[in-house]
Amino acid sequence: MNEIKTIKDIDTQTWHEFKGLAARNRVKMGTLFKTMVYEYQKNNEKTWHKILSSGRLLNDEDAENLREKIKKMRKERGFRI
Repeated sequence: MNEIKTIKDIDTQTWHEFKGLAARNRVKMGTLFKTMVYEYQKNNEKTWHKILSSGRLLNDEDAENLREKIKKMRKERGFRI
């Protein structure tokens, strides 16, 4: 027999929606859960790849100007530089 696992902090409405989603798609809840985890991981990796491989937001001159303004503001407010 399979081992029973527990998911904490799932309210009744969410649990019923999950069961209904599995029933509508005619899959077992375990299969649906595995698919959801896989899709979440895949989408998460795509998002980070998009963020990390995007172009620069500032050119060198703008970055240096921003760095100087931040340095000045930190000094005025008593933060370490």
